[in-house]
Amino acid sequence: MDSEISLLTLRALRRVLRATEIGSRQLAATTGLTPSQLLVMREIDARGSVTPSAVAQALQFSQATITAIVDRLCALGFVQRQRGERDKRQIYLTLLPEGITTLAGAPDPLQMRFIERFDTLAAWEQAMILAAAEKLAVLMDAETIDAAPLLDTGRIDRTEPNPSH
Repeated sequence: MDSEISLLTLRALRRVLRATEIGSRQLAATTGLTPSQLLVMREIDARGSVTPSAVAQALQFSQATITAIVDRLCALGFVQRQRGERDKRQIYLTLLPEGITTLAGAPDPLQMRFIERFDTLAAWEQAMILAAAEKLAVLMDAETIDAAPLLDTGRIDRTEPNPSH
């Protein structure tokens, strides 16, 4: 019985991993973007004009990660950096027309669907899922791995979608 439960748990984990891979692959095929790049673009779009540090804080990414992602988005012609009008030391990010078009055609990322559905659960259910996920991380010796709240495999600041997909 115990073995059956552990196998069913591993199967459920594999489904989550596969859903993440499939979502990343669909996003890459549609837009050429990684999930983290799409999240940064969505955050910029939601705010209109925003500083990189505000994006980093909102997404819980490091400043260095945001810089690498924004560098790539600028190179693709999706985002631009502009100096502030009042304070020239301040940098603001805005979407360019190509970025707006790409964002409009992007599929809904898996983490957005997760958050929408998770938020509808009762508080006790949310706490139970969090506790189980944290325990899984411990069981897999992954509790000390630094991870942003992003359903994706690979490095967050990579410039290309996963080549293995």
